[in-house]
Amino acid sequence: MKNLSPYALGATLYMPATRADLLDVVFRSKLPELRSLVVCLEDAVADIDIETALANLHGLLTVIEQRGGRPEGGPLLFVRPRDSQMAAVLNDWPLMAHVDGFVIPKLTLANLRAWELAVTNPALFLMPTLETSDVFNPGAMVELGQALKASLDQRIIALRIGGNDLMGSLGLRRNPATTLYSTPMGYVIPMLAGVMGSQGFALTAPVFEQLASPQLLKEELEFDIAHGLVGKTAIHPSQIEIIQDTLRVSLEDFNSAKLIVSDVAPAVFRHNDAMCEPATHYKWATRILERAQWHGVRHAEAGVGEVSIRLAEAAG
Repeated sequence: MKNLSPYALGATLYMPATRADLLDVVFRSKLPELRSLVVCLEDAVADIDIETALANLHGLLTVIEQRGGRPEGGPLLFVRPRDSQMAAVLNDWPLMAHVDGFVIPKLTLANLRAWELAVTNPALFLMPTLETSDVFNPGAMVELGQALKASLDQRIIALRIGGNDLMGSLGLRRNPATTLYSTPMGYVIPMLAGVMGSQGFALTAPVFEQLASPQLLKEELEFDIAHGLVGKTAIHPSQIEIIQDTLRVSLEDFNSAKLIVSDVAPAVFRHNDAMCEPATHYKWATRILERAQWHGVRHAEAGVGEVSIRLAEAAG
């Protein structure tokens, strides 16, 4: 199985499987900046449209097959099935060879076994979504993390935090004037970052549904990054550039990370008026360098000769 960095996800756009323009996005005639796409057969598709959505997905994959596969540099492609029964059917489609993996909705310890039996194709990566009420229980998350490590660990790119569903389980909706961190998610996200992050899982950030507040989206992204989250769900194409621009690494962090991972780095040293200790900061440094590889380095403040280089492209 190929290796796939969670930082390659960037902004992840969900599109209903009923959309007629999916092929345009896959082949980059629309949204060429998009890094990852999820074709959704779950919440975004009404019950009466399921058969139409499945037929549309099959048609999309058929055209990809006829064109000899997806284009180089196009977005990663995932499918979110409605449930484990639908996933079991899709799992056996030969055309799924053109898909990177499944997004698993509403994963819990109780339904994990059903999903294990459904998604047996080892070539498909997995992104389970944490969006049920048991996510508020740290003990349940410890157990779920341990179970995932024991069964599907090598196939999981990242765990996705379903903020809207989690808020909905509390009967709440975000205040449009504040970030998600001013809600009960201000407890959940740090808890998941600790419980799941300490077990080695990458996590992606919930959607920001206020389309008229790009500055607030940037503020929320800064909190996401501070908690180690590796990407963010986009609810609208207008958010893609903001998300991926904010994920770039500052030049200061990039330089610090390079010094920390150097073979000749001293045990403790000062850089930019901060103490650097490779024994403690090495994992942080490797993640900064990996993030820079996919999203580039911010060389100056916005509006002052800013330059960004995606190192993954430069090295390609």
